[in-house]
Amino acid sequence: MASVRHETVIDASPEHTWDVLRDVGAVHERLLPGRVTSTRIEGDQRYLTFPDGHVIRELIVTIDDDARRLAYAVVEGARPPVEHHHAAFEVRAEGAQASRLIWTTDVLPHAVAAEIRVRVERGAAEMKQTIESSARSPRR
Repeated sequence: MASVRHETVIDASPEHTWDVLRDVGAVHERLLPGRVTSTRIEGDQRYLTFPDGHVIRELIVTIDDDARRLAYAVVEGARPPVEHHHAAFEVRAEGAQASRLIWTTDVLPHAVAAEIRVRVERGAAEMKQTIESSARSPRR
């Protein structure tokens, strides 16, 4: 199984970064606006809709507030198609006012790892920008 790990430092408190990440029903508003157009929660399933109408179904495996860790698995609709996709976000303090976001994705087949890495890096950059922007302005 291929494992893709990406870390980025975000200019926002770990509390704020975690608050955004753990809000699993608001990906389209708080984490990836524009990239995701809507989010629907049904039990432990999350449905993400993209601008082209494509939907990904995920299983929310755990939301651990003490560890600031969110784990999920893509169950249906992965692009590129995969046999297995499990990922986790962790938020750690980075100095006094910043946070470190660690995104680890385990995926099969191995051949898709390079494409997954590109998507994770791009997604993390977008998340960083959105989280930093929201940390500077009051939440509505």
